[in-house]
Amino acid sequence: MVFYSGMTTKISVKSVLKAFWPYVKAQKGWVFLTYLGACLGVVCQLVTPWYYKNLLDAIATNIQSPSKADLLWILLGILFWNLGGWISYRVGGFVASYVQPFMLASMERKNLDALLGHSYQYFTNNFAGSLLRKIQRFSRAFERIMDETEWNLLPLLITIVITVGALALRNVTLAWVTAVFILIVVLGNYLFSWWKLKYDFKRAEKDTEVSGALADVISNSVNVKLFSGYGFEKKKFFDVTEQLRKLQTLTWYLGEGNNAFQAFMGVFLEFGVMYMAVRLWQQGMISIGDVILVQGYLIAVIGRVWNVGRIMRNLYEAFSDAQEMVDIIEKPFDVMDAKGSKPLKIKKGLIAFEDVTFNYNQTREILTNFDLTVKPGERVALVGPSGAGKSTIVKLLLRFYDLDGGKIQIDGQDIKKVTQMSLRDQIALVPQDPFLFHRTVRDNIRYGRRDATDEEVQKAAKLAHCDEFIVNLPKGYDTYVGERGIKLSGGERQRVAIARAILANAPILVLDEATSSLDSESESYIQDALRNLMQGKTVLVIAHRLSTIMQMDRIVVVENGKVVDQGSHQELLAREGLYQKLWNIQAGGFIS
Repeated sequence: MVFYSGMTTKISVKSVLKAFWPYVKAQKGWVFLTYLGACLGVVCQLVTPWYYKNLLDAIATNIQSPSKADLLWILLGILFWNLGGWISYRVGGFVASYVQPFMLASMERKNLDALLGHSYQYFTNNFAGSLLRKIQRFSRAFERIMDETEWNLLPLLITIVITVGALALRNVTLAWVTAVFILIVVLGNYLFSWWKLKYDFKRAEKDTEVSGALADVISNSVNVKLFSGYGFEKKKFFDVTEQLRKLQTLTWYLGEGNNAFQAFMGVFLEFGVMYMAVRLWQQGMISIGDVILVQGYLIAVIGRVWNVGRIMRNLYEAFSDAQEMVDIIEKPFDVMDAKGSKPLKIKKGLIAFEDVTFNYNQTREILTNFDLTVKPGERVALVGPSGAGKSTIVKLLLRFYDLDGGKIQIDGQDIKKVTQMSLRDQIALVPQDPFLFHRTVRDNIRYGRRDATDEEVQKAAKLAHCDEFIVNLPKGYDTYVGERGIKLSGGERQRVAIARAILANAPILVLDEATSSLDSESESYIQDALRNLMQGKTVLVIAHRLSTIMQMDRIVVVENGKVVDQGSHQELLAREGLYQKLWNIQAGGFIS
């Protein structure tokens, strides 16, 4: 059932419950026990008013000398059912406390799997902070839904059924009046909550936006300082939080207004039903114990019905919070392993781009009928102006995007027909701006091959000339590098990324401006390490620096998504063309 449909998003009970069901099914025995405990606790509570009725009737009937034995048995009955309710609630509570953490942890693990399965493009289009919030909201929404249904919704239904049934046994009119009131309140709350849901969903969306804005400004704190953006960012964050505040105030005011209406109705229900009960007692149609019975059930049902608005509000808010993650779970992956795909097996390392066409969108054409073959063990540099498509070629080789046309083959295997994991296991990438985990230097290098020994990590670090700065760090290899490696300089981060690639020892090596952040002295060390690393590997390099370009076996000039020239450095320099123009611009820059 879809209970709210906006212009871009719909909130569906069915889709959310379907997403929750696997976790409930995995722990169905424990979940059943928690609900059983809560339900039995309510039943026990609702039995005791009958004993109080019998107690008062016994006293009223034998007001001069009531039977002590009868009174004792009635009191023992009250004790029995109260203890039964206490035990039931405690069983339900302790079992819930045991099983829910398992379920919540499992949800966050599975949701991370679902999130990481999305494409490179998906992450470039979404704030990391917002995605984090959605994962956390999903598990918290489940916790709220389970708690509300276990401790409030089911007890409410049980209380209504038992109350109306019990009153009907004493007087049908009392039962009908109470039932009609409950129906009006519940139906009114449902309609009101359904109407209010659009504001709840807007609040949830705005809350996600606030999280994304906060993550964005924190992750760019250096830019904020460099460009004196404190005041600007403070004002920007104030504006978005102010919008959230207004939405929260509106939804809370609406909720409080609904609670006030329910309380007003409850006052008249209690007065009306008790007035009828007293009149029936005066007419001798019910006993004094029945009056107390009615009062007991009225207190129970009004207390439960009083919360029906809050229950529905919390449930709807939980469903709207969960829906954001459900949309991620249900969204098909942009890039998926083909059915029956097999692991990539590389024997030589031949790379072939055949008639490749790719566009990021309908208005931005990147590659058109692009052809390029890189022989096994060949070192090929891609050069060209910005926007020519060089970085896109690397992303397509790693299958961050699927092609619009043509195919890419490695040793005759179409990369679309092999598993993405095996493809990327065979390619080591050193990006222009490497991202590091907020972990130790050792852990970041070991990420290239996670089963590597400490000795192998240190050997790779030495080959990449990382060891020279690592020894000066506070804890050496066990020093944490900060978020995205912020505690290291650009050159140090790049050397860690190169060490990681050395450790990976993949048959295909891709360097995307791998030496761009290094000073001349560091670059000379890295060039030596890269020469050793390139031995026996197929190498694809995006580079502008002369020292990197000149040592390649072949240079491919790319412009407007096509190969416009290729050859060795001397061959390309000898003829007029784009390469000569780019070379003269760069060489001229050195001369000046």
